[in-house]
Amino acid sequence: MDKGLFITFEGADGCGKTTQIKLLDEYLRAKGYKTLLTREPGAKGLGVKLREILLNYDGEVSPQCESFLFLADRAQHVDCIIKPALKEGVIVLCDRHTDSTVAYQGYGRGLDIEQIRKLNEIAVSGLKPDLTFVFDVDVETSQSRVGAEKDRMESAGIEFFERVRKGFLEIAKNEPERVKVIDSTQTIEAIHNKVVELVQK
Repeated sequence: MDKGLFITFEGADGCGKTTQIKLLDEYLRAKGYKTLLTREPGAKGLGVKLREILLNYDGEVSPQCESFLFLADRAQHVDCIIKPALKEGVIVLCDRHTDSTVAYQGYGRGLDIEQIRKLNEIAVSGLKPDLTFVFDVDVETSQSRVGAEKDRMESAGIEFFERVRKGFLEIAKNEPERVKVIDSTQTIEAIHNKVVELVQK
């Protein structure tokens, strides 16, 4: 490939996206493609330190501050990791990206959604995923999959995650060509097969 492909995986914690991104990575590598498996926040380097603050800081974090920390991580990630890989023709598979900030900080925390979209555009310097998967599952199921030990973001409560879920579905509704919603209550194999089918298209 002379041009890379940028695919993002979105959804609430416990939706199964991390399992599916690893399965797609294995599938593509077996087919001979060069891939990069990465995540937001905290891909490597500076991002790791930002992730630690975002997920485990035990003091008060304002919604605005939270948003800017995610955006700072994203700018570093895009400039130093994603764009160089795409120039090399690599298929970049990213666990969370811009849509998570819209869903979590916009719909979930109640910040201005249009403002977040504009800030996202600044952070990514025009880069947009070629394809995005939203793994949709009801909040009760996703929370039960996360388990008892939750980080700061995972501990936000049922009503927050209902708003986040609505946010992801609204994003998909507004951008149906890019964003594909997958029912995450299916078996792991069935979900993987659907992911592969959409990637091949």
